[in-house]
Amino acid sequence: MGGLTTIFNFICQEIRSFLGAIAFYTIIPVPIAWPDFGRIARWIALVGLFLGLILVLLDITLAGLGMPPLTRAVVLVGVWVYLTGGLHLDGVSDTADGLAVTDPQRRLAVMADSVTGAFGVMAVTMVLLLKIAALTDLSDNRALALILAPIWGRWGQVMAIALYPYLKPTGKGAFHKVAFCLPWDCGGVIWGLIAL
Repeated sequence: MGGLTTIFNFICQEIRSFLGAIAFYTIIPVPIAWPDFGRIARWIALVGLFLGLILVLLDITLAGLGMPPLTRAVVLVGVWVYLTGGLHLDGVSDTADGLAVTDPQRRLAVMADSVTGAFGVMAVTMVLLLKIAALTDLSDNRALALILAPIWGRWGQVMAIALYPYLKPTGKGAFHKVAFCLPWDCGGVIWGLIAL
């Protein structure tokens, strides 16, 4: 009986961890008492797969309603940004603003500032335009691209967590580095490799 309880507790813990990843990386609501944010980085690629499947279903629905490719691409990118809470775009903006600063000592302070600068706005605009243009141009393998892009985008984050030091001891992502445990959390790496 103790073995079954251990297995049940393990499964519950894994479900809570996955729900923590959904809650952290998307705006999709999960029950407040359920998520566990301890080691969510290993689920990032799976969250990307989940987002990709939502985008494919939306794309198929909009195409079935006769929506033109450019309009469909704008709607898909808008929903994509909405579902992720703009988390990656915030990172693009902060990075662009930080790289625009010539003084390395001020760079992290500028990146931590909640006010977006001109370089951040330009970078976000370019990323959104490129996504819309790429989706508009895709006619073959569109569903596959919509599934793989969110997986690869999050897989890059897993690789950064695993391979690079975190720049400061506090912040939104600091707990990822502390909680990331190799080889046990290689699931995120493996999901990305499967997608690749």
